[in-house]
Amino acid sequence: MIDLARIKAITLDLDDTLWPIWPTIGRAEQALSDWFSQHAPATAALASQADVKNAVRAQINARLADQAHDLSLLRLEAIRELLVRAGDPGHLAEAAFKVFFAERQRVDLFDDALPALAFWSQRYPVVALSNGNADVHRVGIGQHFHASVSAQSLGVAKPDVRIFQAGAKAAGVMPHEVLHVGDDAHADCVGAMDAGMQVVWLNREGIAWPHSSHPAPAQVADLNALCALWPAHS
Repeated sequence: MIDLARIKAITLDLDDTLWPIWPTIGRAEQALSDWFSQHAPATAALASQADVKNAVRAQINARLADQAHDLSLLRLEAIRELLVRAGDPGHLAEAAFKVFFAERQRVDLFDDALPALAFWSQRYPVVALSNGNADVHRVGIGQHFHASVSAQSLGVAKPDVRIFQAGAKAAGVMPHEVLHVGDDAHADCVGAMDAGMQVVWLNREGIAWPHSSHPAPAQVADLNALCALWPAHS
């Protein structure tokens, strides 16, 4: 399945690998809406129109296409655009984003996340490798990570091989000595394979491998099953 003897480090996706992302984003959106209601009621009314909010986000994404790796910037500028359209001061965007971002760090870990993190961090340097803007220290799991590499900090996003190469470098090993674990078949698996890493696809939903251009990697339904591949007392 995988060559355990080759593994000298593990890189690990965050969103939808260690926790479900959409409940987190939903709570962050609600916190932002509550803040608007208190500090910018006209923006609250405008943002309550889903079509308007989605159109603004699409506009910002298109305008800042060269910054697609920086989700925090895109969110901040979408907030600013909503404020301005509603006639509220654009400078409120920074304070509003802080509310959103703080709530975005409150995650509900999958049951298998902490046991897996404890298992791997006792054996290898573990590096977070994420296109998102979660901070492992603010989330409360930073003690398990040797380093964290984000698309925002690096300037490129998965599946670009450079982010995987940066993850290997942060762990102090070569890419072929890394096992990458993630839920996204394209961003995680194809990207890591192209970088020369071993890959395990965390396929919690049991979907079919969607990429004919690449052979299906090893896959598990949960992180407990992956940890069970290691010999006892290894």
